[in-house]
Amino acid sequence: MTIDVLVRNNVKVLGKGSQTIIFAHGFGCDQDMWRYIVPSFTENYRVVLFDYVGSGESQINYYDPNKYSDLQGYAQDVLEIMEALDLSDVIFVGHSVSSMIGMLASIHEPKYFKQIVMLGPSPRYVNDLPGYYGGFDRRDIDELLEMMQMNFIGWASYLAPIVMQNPERKELTDELEKSFCSRDPHIARQFAEVTFFSDCRNELERASVPTLILQCSDDSIAPVEVGDYLHAHLKNSRLQQMTAKGHYPHLSQPEETSRFIKEYLQSV
Repeated sequence: MTIDVLVRNNVKVLGKGSQTIIFAHGFGCDQDMWRYIVPSFTENYRVVLFDYVGSGESQINYYDPNKYSDLQGYAQDVLEIMEALDLSDVIFVGHSVSSMIGMLASIHEPKYFKQIVMLGPSPRYVNDLPGYYGGFDRRDIDELLEMMQMNFIGWASYLAPIVMQNPERKELTDELEKSFCSRDPHIARQFAEVTFFSDCRNELERASVPTLILQCSDDSIAPVEVGDYLHAHLKNSRLQQMTAKGHYPHLSQPEETSRFIKEYLQSV
């Protein structure tokens, strides 16, 4: 059976430029999360948006628990999208876990990548003390996954305000909670498990594509120590501290997010 990759991942192509930029969403989200960012890029770039299988308007019948039990399964899909669109020298902008998915894809097929922008990235969420601080104890993740299994709606309403971290803008928290709740609970739980238990630290030295690390302030998912670690272990990387709070600056501070991405792309 021939898979139509562009249908499977609900791929959308916008914009006028010759240079392609791909925006890849994070856990519990879909391509709509980029809607405040995209308009400022369509004038000068060819913009590609997509949904991971199990997210957004993707074809859920293609979800394979074995394939997606590892971030490499998602990286494979990214490469298949690039191949289907006959792309090369792409700028890949990944939010959260997509930062590592994009990096893994670039290790396999560096020819597709020109630059990577990591927004709130983490190579490892679980602490490995004393040498590594990821922000979570193993027990924290286990409790989060158990809550997802026992009370999925309750999990979404609990987590959304913690990770958005913009209490004065309730509409953003409400949107994120709605996005979480729109996922299939079983797929969302597996994606959460794969995300939070992933460990890409050993892969960092194999990555060669020039990378911008955008580090949010007061980020409960990817604290500043994680950004510093990434920058120290990822060659050809640049670390940029943001004033945006929380884990979703493309929603809470789209102007700042766009500005830093553009400044980086114009400087390299």
